Amino acid sequence: MIHSLPRLRAAGDSAILIEWADEINDDVNDRVHTFVRFLAAQNHSAIHDLIPAYSSLLVCYDPARALFDVMRAWLADALMTAPIQRDVESRVVEIPTRYGGEYGPDLEFVAHFARVTQEQVVRLHASVLYRVYLVGFAPGFAYLGSVPEQIAAPRLATPRTRVPAGSVGIAGKQTGIYPSTTPGGWQLIGRTDLAMFDPRRDSPTLLRPGDRVRFVAVS
Repeated sequence: MIHSLPRLRAAGDSAILIEWADEINDDVNDRVHTFVRFLAAQNHSAIHDLIPAYSSLLVCYDPARALFDVMRAWLADALMTAPIQRDVESRVVEIPTRYGGEYGPDLEFVAHFARVTQEQVVRLHASVLYRVYLVGFAPGFAYLGSVPEQIAAPRLATPRTRVPAGSVGIAGKQTGIYPSTTPGGWQLIGRTDLAMFDPRRDSPTLLRPGDRVRFVAVS
């Protein structure tokens, strides 16, 4: 459900959660990230972090610089004056991906789950221009949606203890790329050589919220 007005509530003693909806919605996600950019431009002395999600934003602030009621009132006013339409053009980032085999050990399962061939899974997965809804879980891990319903396979019953960096996975209607070698429970269908996170780059995270992503099958 999309709320008629954004909801603001305390999240501990030094953060306020702003909720636009309790569902995944492209227009709502645009509003979240547009408001993030608007707040960042205000350079409020008490705000030290902005953490966007699918349909909400966590505003972290210093309670020694602003009391909760004062910060909440300031955010409510900001919501009234901020733009609600997307204010920047989306980048399109292509991800060259080797599907199947040692790179995608779960491609066979996803094909069986969807009752299609492995080649059809690859075509379906690569047919979508995905949206980056948010970045989280691990540095550089972007949550992308939405996977075609037919291949929206569930997570593994038992997560792997080691997923190689660059692995492309599916979990329900989400897809994503593991930026580093970590445990993980998504169905692995391929792998890319692109570095999703590199602290030496000016922009360490390759994908940013609001970007569009296209997977390109390579051999």
